[in-house]
Amino acid sequence: MDFFYPNFINDFWRIMGLIFSGDRNAFVEPGEKKFNKDRIVDFCTKQRLAFFDTASAVQRLKGNASDKFLEVVEPTDVGAILSQIPLCKDIAVTGQKALDTLAGRYSCPVPAIGTYESVSIDGYPVRLWRMPSTSRAYPLSLEKKADCYRKLFFL
Repeated sequence: MDFFYPNFINDFWRIMGLIFSGDRNAFVEPGEKKFNKDRIVDFCTKQRLAFFDTASAVQRLKGNASDKFLEVVEPTDVGAILSQIPLCKDIAVTGQKALDTLAGRYSCPVPAIGTYESVSIDGYPVRLWRMPSTSRAYPLSLEKKADCYRKLFFL
């Protein structure tokens, strides 16, 4: 995959569309079942959003995308990333596996869904946000997920 959340079934870009333009299809390629990567890159650049996995090496234990069957072989050195972008003040995780990996590596308190905890990662103070999964398998409506994400962007 050449960018984050490219799967058309995942609702991440629909949530961003709802929050920032009021249109859940703002990043959908008209007449197609795919997202417009150029529009997404432009949006992320303007909003100063960066994406990275909480694991640098993983092993899929089954041939599917479920995090339930994902083994983290090497967690990402988030402190090293923060040293390159020291103005970063918020980190958001979008799934339980990402939260478990990050909180486990840095002994962070675990926030409730849709909230944050103030933490220090290798000396960098950040707000660690626990967001609801954007997978349609997660039992929360698109609008309620967008409400949680809206807090992250408009605190």
